[in-house]
Amino acid sequence: MTSAPPAVSPNQSAISVRGLTKRFGTQTVLDGLDLEVRAGSIYALLGPNGAGKTTTVQILSTLLAPDAGQAFVAGHDVGRNPDGVRATIGVTGQYSAVDGLLTGAENLQLMADLHRLGRRESRARVHELLDRFDLVAAAGQRARDYSGGVRRRLDLAMSLVGRPRVVFLDEPTTGLDPRSRRAMWQVIVELAGDGVTILLTTQYLEEADQLADRIAVLDCGRLVAEGTADELKRLVPGGHIALRFTDHSGLDAASRVVAGTTRDHDALTLQVPSDGSVRALRGLLADLDERDIAIADLSIHTPDLDDVFFALTGTEHAPTTNLEVDAQ
Repeated sequence: MTSAPPAVSPNQSAISVRGLTKRFGTQTVLDGLDLEVRAGSIYALLGPNGAGKTTTVQILSTLLAPDAGQAFVAGHDVGRNPDGVRATIGVTGQYSAVDGLLTGAENLQLMADLHRLGRRESRARVHELLDRFDLVAAAGQRARDYSGGVRRRLDLAMSLVGRPRVVFLDEPTTGLDPRSRRAMWQVIVELAGDGVTILLTTQYLEEADQLADRIAVLDCGRLVAEGTADELKRLVPGGHIALRFTDHSGLDAASRVVAGTTRDHDALTLQVPSDGSVRALRGLLADLDERDIAIADLSIHTPDLDDVFFALTGTEHAPTTNLEVDAQ
């Protein structure tokens, strides 16, 4: 009976990468990449096509050898102990590994056999995963007849047969409809809740924003920014508070009180640069109230990950920004 690989301590890094470099001919795909992924977290690699996301996953999952640098997964050196890494990870690639001629149950049983699970354990594991991924009704159908969302759920279930502690998801929701994408997000969150470390690559900005504890933005094989979604959004200027007034006298009075504003005379609005924090909003309203300047309404506008993406990628020499926060 095969036991699960030992779990990584929450105080350890599940994935640690230093100076990772990979070239294909004259093209440098990864250029000295550094990453640190905490155990039990969801970590997203975000970037345009060709940024190096898939190459990073392929190296960390032992499918490619780096040209330089070191990488450790669950404490195992990717270069020196690939078998140790493989015993600890699960991988769901961009393209499904599902055999369309087999049923869903048979695909899972095949993975159980490859993991050399005993008959009783493999039967229990297959039933557990069919139930967890809502595949019971489709278990006896050939996978080629599955919808994209069901096929993707089966693909992920297959990568979990060996009870991995680290799972790599390479663009796991590409091509799925919004409902199937949301269902996959829920599965990913539940896995992390069980203590599994998730590293996912994505081009969906909303996906990184919704799921990831931390996000690394890659461009041209380099890490150009790293932090939480909120930290990354604060890197980009453009946040403001929009104030609307009932008449021009209020607009004029506020313009004299608040510096650096942009006014729209016709719409009776004033745009005040701000990070959107409660402190900034409270201070602004206190200044206006102190001078008896009434506003009709207000709205807060902060940059989103779209703004971050366009500001930090697509440039030849984008600066690297690493936002560190204290571990709680």
